[in-house]
Amino acid sequence: MMWLSGGFIFRKGTSRYHRLDPRVKLLISALMFVTTLIVRSVFQLAMVLAFMVAVAAIATVLRRVARTMALTATFSAFIFIINIIFTRNLETSALYASRFVAIVVSTSLFFITTSPDELEQVMKMFRLPRDVVFAFVTAVRFIPVMMLDALQIMDAQKSRGLELEKGNLLRRVRNMIPILIPLVVNAVVRSGELAEAMESRAYGAVPRPTSLALYRARTADRVVAIFAVLTFAFAAYSFYFLLPTFLP
Repeated sequence: MMWLSGGFIFRKGTSRYHRLDPRVKLLISALMFVTTLIVRSVFQLAMVLAFMVAVAAIATVLRRVARTMALTATFSAFIFIINIIFTRNLETSALYASRFVAIVVSTSLFFITTSPDELEQVMKMFRLPRDVVFAFVTAVRFIPVMMLDALQIMDAQKSRGLELEKGNLLRRVRNMIPILIPLVVNAVVRSGELAEAMESRAYGAVPRPTSLALYRARTADRVVAIFAVLTFAFAAYSFYFLLPTFLP
């Protein structure tokens, strides 16, 4: 569980991809996300996944992306089984299952390489309401914390004799109650502490507060953004016009 949870926690990196403007990283992830939706075969989706793996290698987060893919493998297998039952089509079922993995990887690449502070600045640049930005960024910050809390509670309860891996499905669900109750209590306590911290800092007193960090696109950011758009246009054109003429 600790190995899997590490794939969702942001860690500061020194790669060139980490140093890109967060808006460019958002654009790359959005284009990869859209590309996964327009592919029409498993071969095309495999090419998109290969491109995502290349981006992860450039960002030096390949192992962490592998953790994300390992976690989504269970859900993709479930999607494959459900589709094969109802559609009776092996290729379509494999396409939907692989597409789920690609969607998760495309979004995780952004959150793994972008800090919550950068995410907040990007959302403010889009003129989103301040309360919406604060709620979303707070949720992003708290998800890794709650995951680590859950792991610590599980280890503590196991040391007290709680068996989570034994028994039937109903018994395992019942055994999760000693995990969920302390986790919910910790979340409520943290929310109260956060409310007090916001009140002590006069949250909402200034309609449009200024920001300490301002992001400006560099020449390298513009080049990467243009390359990403051109790559997306070439991929879309190839998937719809070139590859169908060469593949049956």
